[in-house]
Amino acid sequence: MEPPDAPARTRGAPRLLLLAVLLAAHPDAQAEVRLSVPPLVEVMRGKSVILNCTPTGAHDHYVLEWFLTDRSGARPRLASAEMQGSELQVTMHDTRGRSPPYQLDSQGSLVLAEAQVGDERDYVCVVRAGAAGTAEATARLNVFAKPEATEVSPNKGILSVMEDSAQEIATCNSRNGNPVPKITWYRNGQRLEVPVEMNPKGYMTSRTVREASGLLSLTSTLYLRLRKDDRDASFHCAAHYSLPKGRHGRLDSPTFHLTLHYPTEHVQFWLGSPSTPAGWVREGDTVQLLCRGDGSPSPEYTLFRLQDEQEEVLNANFEGNLTLEGVTRGQSGTYGCRVEDYDAADDVQLSKTLELRVAYLDPLELSEGKVLSLPLNSSAVVNCSVHGLPTPALRWTKDSTHLGDGPMLSLSSITFDSNGTYICEASLPTVPVLSRTQNFTLLVQGLPELRAAEIEPKADGSWREGDEVTLICSTRGHPEPKLSWSQLGGSPAEPIPGRQGWVSSSLTLKVTSALSRDGISCEASNPHGNKRHVFHFGTVSPQTSQAGVAVMAVAVSVGLLLLVVAVFYCMRRKGGPGCRRRREKGAPPPGEPELSHSGSERPEQTGLLMGGASGGARGGSGGFRDEVGEGLGTLVKGTCWAVEHACGHRLTSPSTPQC
Repeated sequence: MEPPDAPARTRGAPRLLLLAVLLAAHPDAQAEVRLSVPPLVEVMRGKSVILNCTPTGAHDHYVLEWFLTDRSGARPRLASAEMQGSELQVTMHDTRGRSPPYQLDSQGSLVLAEAQVGDERDYVCVVRAGAAGTAEATARLNVFAKPEATEVSPNKGILSVMEDSAQEIATCNSRNGNPVPKITWYRNGQRLEVPVEMNPKGYMTSRTVREASGLLSLTSTLYLRLRKDDRDASFHCAAHYSLPKGRHGRLDSPTFHLTLHYPTEHVQFWLGSPSTPAGWVREGDTVQLLCRGDGSPSPEYTLFRLQDEQEEVLNANFEGNLTLEGVTRGQSGTYGCRVEDYDAADDVQLSKTLELRVAYLDPLELSEGKVLSLPLNSSAVVNCSVHGLPTPALRWTKDSTHLGDGPMLSLSSITFDSNGTYICEASLPTVPVLSRTQNFTLLVQGLPELRAAEIEPKADGSWREGDEVTLICSTRGHPEPKLSWSQLGGSPAEPIPGRQGWVSSSLTLKVTSALSRDGISCEASNPHGNKRHVFHFGTVSPQTSQAGVAVMAVAVSVGLLLLVVAVFYCMRRKGGPGCRRRREKGAPPPGEPELSHSGSERPEQTGLLMGGASGGARGGSGGFRDEVGEGLGTLVKGTCWAVEHACGHRLTSPSTPQC
């Protein structure tokens, strides 16, 4: 059995078949039109954006239109374009007062220059392609704006930690952003997880405002119940904003601190610099007493001194400082500080005391004066007294050498080496920078002490006439001795470097036989007496070596003179027979012996070398005069022989000297 509408469907089937055949046979038949439009477009405020609308397929003729969906739901037409052949004819209909106005490019895309927040709408593209049908697509435009720098306004009042409820901490502002940012709060860099609902521990409130530009501003206020630990806490807020393509940004505000009110729980009272580790201060220094309570704001401080269990108020201020200029020993004692904080708990100790101890050291006194004069080999005791606090330590030194500790210095068996400056030094072991000194000079009176630089000992007879020697004598004593020599020429007495109290004098002279016999003496004298030292030389020999040299020099000079005379005489006798024969024969005259090759000498030569018969018997004195005479006689005889040998005969003429 057929359903009731079967005849109707049977009748419609042939009609549909006929329509399909007709469309297939029609040469202008086209496929359904489709559009390619991005559903979401994101852009930063102020940048240009293009909304594309591209029909798919080949259509020779179509009409493209852009519509804007406003907040009321209406769709005003912004622009249209009609495809005529291969060109698109553009027509702008309603720019909605936008500046710059909407535009269509040659492809039918909608162009928005300098995107604004007001451009954030739905844009509809509609394409009518006749028989191909009509198609439309919507593009959503989102415009992003980075907000301005985040600002924070902290509560500048005094916030009490004694409140049981949350108090306003600060307000944070993030202005002119799109979309609306989010604000978070931080304490010491850690994010605060606070709800938006009111509660005693803390919460935050937010308010969003749309500016005339269409941008959004957000204000957030933080409320917290504060603790004493928040006195040093650092707070700030941050605005988190969105950017295209799912990116995000963050803008942090400057940090701030709160001024809190909390009661005093602990009090500290101490001695400021300068002070020693043992707590002493030096007399004359400027001393500070410092008092601090941990309450806030700073309470008032009362500083006092205890005198016979009574408080003598010295100062009252909000700094808790007391300065004592040029402190004296009389200011030693007990000082106190009291914090005036009426919010403090009853069991909190608001007062503290300390002991001020002033160290002092009076000038030292010696039992003797600045100069102490004592006889040689005597003894003495010097006392050094001092007053100070804490108890001073005394120390004696001389020339940086430690002599002993304590007030008494014993001097016994005094010698000249005891002369010098003695120093008594007082110091405070617990106050290293405080010390004093006093000194005296010891002068030892006595007979001079004499020292001589002995001459080098020589074997007996090794000193010779004319030897030069330097003698030195040194002395010391008090009063200062005078040095004198037994002969003139001594140098003035001068101090010896590095030997305190010693002076010396020197004498340079030549050694003689008389000095060997009598000696040379130096003497040191002062009012206490004198001392003398004698230098001896032993046996002094004559300078024989020097005399022989002088004799030889005289003999050579005379010999040269006589040789010149002999040559002159021979030249005058040049014409004589003897000389001619000498020249002709080259031999000595008859009867004269020749010099042998063995070096034998004539009797005259032998006499010359032996000193002659007259020189054979010398006086036993061996004096210088005989030695000179013998030398001259020998030289004359030798010269005569040389002349005779040259002339070839003896010098027997009455007019010539007889050899």
